[in-house]
Amino acid sequence: MNQPDDYPYTTHLNILFPSLSVIDIPSVVSQVQAKWFNQTLCKVNDSVLRLGVMQGEYHWHKHDDDDELFFVLDGRFIIDLEGQSIELEPQQGYVVPKGVVHRTRAPERAVILMMETAAIVPTGDP
Repeated sequence: MNQPDDYPYTTHLNILFPSLSVIDIPSVVSQVQAKWFNQTLCKVNDSVLRLGVMQGEYHWHKHDDDDELFFVLDGRFIIDLEGQSIELEPQQGYVVPKGVVHRTRAPERAVILMMETAAIVPTGDP
C-alpha cells in the first residue's frame, strides 16, 4: 500500500472541539476548499468523531482492527465493497466492519460524519 503522503487528501487528526464545547459543523464546512477534507471534531472515550467534506473518490483500503461508521449529513455518498455498492442519502449511515476492503466516493460534494477508534489510520492498513 502507498504511504499517506501519496494521497491528495486534506486530513487533520487534531481534536478541533474539546469536551465541554459546542461542536459547530457548519462553521467548519463553510471554510473547506479542499475536494477531500477530513477533520477530527471530538474524542469520546477511545473513539473519535470526524467530519468529511468530499467530492471524488478515495482509494481502496481496509482497517484490520477497526470498524468504521459513515453517516451522511448532506449530499450523496457511495461506499464500494467488493461486489456491491451502498448508496447513502442524507440522514443515512452504514458500518463497514474491520477487515472489509472498501472505497468511498462522492459524485457531488457531500458532508459526512465518521465514527471510528482514535487509533485508526484513515488511509487504511497495509
